[in-house]
Order: sequence, then C-alpha cells, then structure tokens
Amino acid sequence: MTGAISAAALLVTLAALVSAAAALFATRRVLLTLSVLLDMLLAASLLRLALDPTPAQLAGTALLVLVKRLASSGVRRATAARAARTRSAT
Repeated sequence: MTGAISAAALLVTLAALVSAAAALFATRRVLLTLSVLLDMLLAASLLRLALDPTPAQLAGTALLVLVKRLASSGVRRATAARAARTRSAT
C-alpha cells in the first residue's frame, strides 16, 4: 500500500506541473496558473502525509497551505482591482 500511495503522490505532482503549464498556455494568467499548481501540489502533499508523517512533512504541508491561502487572497484582490478599473473606464 505504501508503494501505491507514493506512486500516486508522484503522479499527482507530475499532473500538477502539466496542468499548470496547460493553464498558463490556455489562459496566460499567472495567478490562475499558480492557483492550479498549488491546489494539486497540496493534494500530493496530503497523499504523502497518509504514509508516515514526519514533522518536516507536516511543516511543509502547513507552509504550502499558507502559500496557497496567500495566493488565493492575491487572486481575489487582483480580480477585484481589475473589475474596478474596468468599471471606472466605462
């Protein structure tokens, strides 16, 4: 079972990179791409925690959650600022 979870975590990590590249290519929006990448890396990190979590893995996952929340906040603020500029331009 350990091997299957490790393989799944590796596949999710690789899928994160491919998905982020596809999102960047399709949308040209860096913040959206970052959000996709962080979501999938968080999934891979949680899979790794299912094995035998070490304090370093827990800290890494917590740091990833913090970065994801900060990036999500930035995406919301950028979207709101863009919408405000669009409204004021019309």
